[in-house]
Amino acid sequence: MDYGILSILPPILAIVLAIATRQVIISLFIAVWLGATFLHANPIDGFFRSVDTYMLESAADPWYAAILIFTMIIAGTLGLVTKAGGAHAIAEALSKKAKTIRGGMLSAWLMGMIVFFDDYASCIIAGNTARPVTDKLKISREKLSYVIDSTAAPIATIALISTWIGFELGVIGEGYAAIGMEEVPVYLIFLQSIPYRFYSIFAIALVLILSITMKDYGPMYKAEVRARKEGKLLRDGAVPLSATDTELLQPAKETPLRWFNFAVPVLVVLVATFVGLYLEGGGTEPGVSMTEAFGDADSSVVLLWASSLGALVTLVMVLAQRLVPLQEAIDTLINGAKSVFPALIILVLAWALSYVSGELGAADYLVGVVEAVGISAAMLPLLIFLLSCFMAFAMGTSWGTMGIVTPLAIPVAFAIGGEPFLVPTLAAVLTGAIFGDHCSPLSDTTILSSTGAGADHIDHVRTQIPYAVTGAVVAAIFGFIPAGLGVPPLISIIVGIVVLIVFVRFVGKSTATVEDMDAAGK
Repeated sequence: MDYGILSILPPILAIVLAIATRQVIISLFIAVWLGATFLHANPIDGFFRSVDTYMLESAADPWYAAILIFTMIIAGTLGLVTKAGGAHAIAEALSKKAKTIRGGMLSAWLMGMIVFFDDYASCIIAGNTARPVTDKLKISREKLSYVIDSTAAPIATIALISTWIGFELGVIGEGYAAIGMEEVPVYLIFLQSIPYRFYSIFAIALVLILSITMKDYGPMYKAEVRARKEGKLLRDGAVPLSATDTELLQPAKETPLRWFNFAVPVLVVLVATFVGLYLEGGGTEPGVSMTEAFGDADSSVVLLWASSLGALVTLVMVLAQRLVPLQEAIDTLINGAKSVFPALIILVLAWALSYVSGELGAADYLVGVVEAVGISAAMLPLLIFLLSCFMAFAMGTSWGTMGIVTPLAIPVAFAIGGEPFLVPTLAAVLTGAIFGDHCSPLSDTTILSSTGAGADHIDHVRTQIPYAVTGAVVAAIFGFIPAGLGVPPLISIIVGIVVLIVFVRFVGKSTATVEDMDAAGK
């Protein structure tokens, strides 16, 4: 049966409801229900089939089930790593070396880069550890919250191992399944997309450029002038967010802070992942290259191996050092796994929505519309990036954006541009979604950045948006437009960073010293 325009109503409804209500889970379920109602002719059957067919079969698929389990294991492991004090040890070592304003901002940037495995943990750990140092150096709370926010989701989304990777692999797999490519090397595609994550890369680079040059612009410049000249880290009347539950991420006061409690588990997972991909893909067989092995490996199985080994090593290390009792260690693993439960629900519902949309023929209908309108393949990565930026900012969720847009964007890219446009278009969704996660006032990561830094939330958003928009504009013009024309991503990255340096050089005003600010004010 040809459902025509009805086929795209479920994903459109998901987008509209998510933006209007800010309730992504409910919006996704209602969209699945609507699609199931179309397929089964009445809402009662549609409701039950939403649960016992579309959600159940999505979650029960071996590949998807592996992604769900991996995400829970890695989240639990990283919770235990944090509880053991390893990340705090490295962060505190960095903070002790910060003696200047530039050093303070660079230390905060490095802390966020080191705690790459989870954006929530990064916001809380980096914010709470860096805050005493930046306060002493008279760096505004707005600036600190921007620095840690820009090294939270932007780095977590491109890290080789993080609490994000399971979700991203899930939506990548679903997107490729929509064009009949169920057996693609998903982890390899993830790696290939990293150079095209222009917004994430430029957001991280812009913080480094601002920190080195000691320049700012827009509302952030005024905040830095206030902090440096008047010693007011917050504006008059500001209401800083307080971290009411940061103890969940903090080690006990008596816990010795040892750097290897962070480094060893992370290295175990990373090494196990790459070795596992090589072995599982037949890398030891004659004539099989490493790239071929990575491409042929079942990444979901390998990630289960690596995460389970990482959890075991972490547990043994924690118990051997008597950092926490066995029961508390198990509870920490479980609580860490619980922390990603809402994300797993979103992922299952996103898979179910893609399943329903596929049954309705949404991708085929959308491809026909795009071809009729005459949108060129070269412009598609840019358009998808802008759409994802808007959706993520309006909804306040990057994962919701990824789950809704990816299964639609991939078929369109494949139909009008072929395989060369798949990875750039995929990256456009994944990094465009980070824009919203980075600067939307509704984003949980943005809120946690304000919390970790002890900043007024609206002040954080207001001062950060000009920087986020700068990164997005550079990503659009010097990243996704050239990508659509076939320009290698490395060239776009180099050009984009140069453009950011030049922009800050001529637009930014110095905040290095009070004298510099007086001169800039003139």
